[in-house]
Amino acid sequence: MSVSKTSSTPQTKHLIGRRAWRPAWPARPDRVLRRRRYFGSKRSVLKLSGQFNPKTLKREVVLTDKKPLFWLFGLFLLVAIPTAVGSERFLSLFGIICIYAAINVMWTLIMGTAGLQSFATLATVGVGSYGAAYLSITFGLPWPLMLLVGLALGIAMGFLISLPARRLDGLYYALLTLGLSEFCRNFVTQNEALGGKFNGALFGAGRIVPSDMLTTRLGQTLAFLTTFIALLVALGVFRWINGGRIGLLLKTASASKEDESFASAIGIDWQRARMIVFMVASGVLGALGAFYSTYIGGTSLQIFSLDLLLLMLAMIVIGGLGRAEGAVIGTVIVVGITQWFTDWGPWRIVLAGALALLSVLYTRNGIFGLKEQMREIRTRRQALHRAAQTTKYAEFLPQQAPDIHDKSIIAGRTFERELREKLRGWITPEIIEEHRRSPLGQHSDHLERILNYFRKGPLPDKYAVYTEVPFQSYRVVALSGMPGVPPRIVDDKTYGSLDEAYHAVFMRRINDLKAS
Repeated sequence: MSVSKTSSTPQTKHLIGRRAWRPAWPARPDRVLRRRRYFGSKRSVLKLSGQFNPKTLKREVVLTDKKPLFWLFGLFLLVAIPTAVGSERFLSLFGIICIYAAINVMWTLIMGTAGLQSFATLATVGVGSYGAAYLSITFGLPWPLMLLVGLALGIAMGFLISLPARRLDGLYYALLTLGLSEFCRNFVTQNEALGGKFNGALFGAGRIVPSDMLTTRLGQTLAFLTTFIALLVALGVFRWINGGRIGLLLKTASASKEDESFASAIGIDWQRARMIVFMVASGVLGALGAFYSTYIGGTSLQIFSLDLLLLMLAMIVIGGLGRAEGAVIGTVIVVGITQWFTDWGPWRIVLAGALALLSVLYTRNGIFGLKEQMREIRTRRQALHRAAQTTKYAEFLPQQAPDIHDKSIIAGRTFERELREKLRGWITPEIIEEHRRSPLGQHSDHLERILNYFRKGPLPDKYAVYTEVPFQSYRVVALSGMPGVPPRIVDDKTYGSLDEAYHAVFMRRINDLKAS
């Protein structure tokens, strides 16, 4: 006769602890984990680590950095939504978003990584745009050479702008670059060859996508995809500079004047690194200006306008200064408001400015700084809650236990509480009288256990006997536990013998044990 061991009630699996969601998959102990790396570098594409999951009690491979997944998902939405909708308005809107986002990414590289408060970003873009458009209209330059011309003009512009950065800093350098942008606008207005007689408009340059194809959905989609590729190039340059050796060197000297002095003291030529980053970013900005000319078939004076500069600054502030993802998200928000809600008139500009103001007042670093800010607030509130409900020697509360990774800490605290309860039960008038008669020497089992518990306590606030006059006067003091800090006298009582002082120390420890 066989007895079946199956039960009608389903077996429940009791999970241990609590853990935030992270992308993970089961580990293969028989296979070596091979990390994919970027071509020509030692940096891994995905940061993976083998860990033991305390919740499921299984080995797993965890993706410690989820940014690549978010980037892939966000870029997929950026290219899939306008392509799927296919309307001319959607494709044009997202094309402008990609161009402005690419410019803001480079501006973030200048202000965040290089640490230069430069407002000549649009001036560099405008120089590349007007230079490439003029050569294309005058000499029939094809669009690939227009991009190279814009790159060269951007590098030259970056070199000229970076020279004053060795002597000027902060507000003065910002005003200088702002004045340079205004100078470029006036120069174009007064120059007839650059479209001065047409209020700065210069059209007729070569296009990446031919003009006859722009009337079709295929041509409009191809034009948008070119702007998306330009954004990918800008993001690639940002990743190459910010995550490379030059970016790490500049992060050492980007916080304050003291950090600059420290970087110079350890042999980092941060001024040279700053100039290199500025010239690389300026070269890409010049190429983006030339690309803008090939995208719309020319250029206009709006590229130098102060209104556009302030809007792009609002994009960076809303998204988060110094972060590429912040530049992209901020551009999507501001351009979406200003280009989609055209019926609102000037109020859409007011709304974008209000969002930038709220980001400055209530966020630490834009939208992408909210996560860390909220985490700090939550941690602070949890700490205050625990401090209000947990005494020095109390056991952890049930709601605190899931947040503790090492469960042996909970077991140790529980054992300590039970031990103190047992010792408190041994404290009787007979035990106290036994210690008063003979503070030193052999004692009963219960009294010896109590004394051993007191001896193993932490050094801070441990009581000791202080001799004022040998064989005449003694006092009780509490040790600080820190070198160079003298013990403090706990009361004004003096004791005539050493045994009385020892018993006074014992009674103080007894009172502390009962109060805990």
